[in-house]
Amino acid sequence: MKTALLVIDVQVGIIDHFPSYNKDQVLANINHLLTKARAARVPVIYLRHDGGKGHPVEAHTAGWSIHERVAPVEGEPIVEKRSCSSFYETPLRAMLDEAGVSRLVVTGAMTEYCIDTACRHATTLGFDVTLVGDAHTTIDNEVLKAEQIIAHHNRALEGFSSGKHAVTVKPASEIAFPML
Repeated sequence: MKTALLVIDVQVGIIDHFPSYNKDQVLANINHLLTKARAARVPVIYLRHDGGKGHPVEAHTAGWSIHERVAPVEGEPIVEKRSCSSFYETPLRAMLDEAGVSRLVVTGAMTEYCIDTACRHATTLGFDVTLVGDAHTTIDNEVLKAEQIIAHHNRALEGFSSGKHAVTVKPASEIAFPML
């Protein structure tokens, strides 16, 4: 079972503008995973959100850039997207199929939007998903603190299944590449 690491929307406009919860630790965890994935020659795919005119991640603005602490290296693709789903109207599914990937390790931002959607959508497309529970982030909202949102989604997604394929939640320290 071939694995790919997804780094979803870890952009300057999300991580630094809002600012995102526990960002230094989340960036460190993602960076650690990147190092392990690259050493094991596991494909790394970045997703970058275009929030539209005036949004902190508007295309071709400073906020749109992938955060420098987890920047891609030469040859690592960046998939552009305009919705919460990493798969909707993007080439991601075709890229994964072409590479023979059947398991995804998911990291990034924002927990209740693009991370949740990516995990759920991936299982419906036939991928097993490992959500790295301490390598995704969000911001406080009017009802919940970011820490609560993250904990809730880690709990809600653990074991989520769409038939044969499911989400597992693990901390970054328990992720080893290649995953068998």
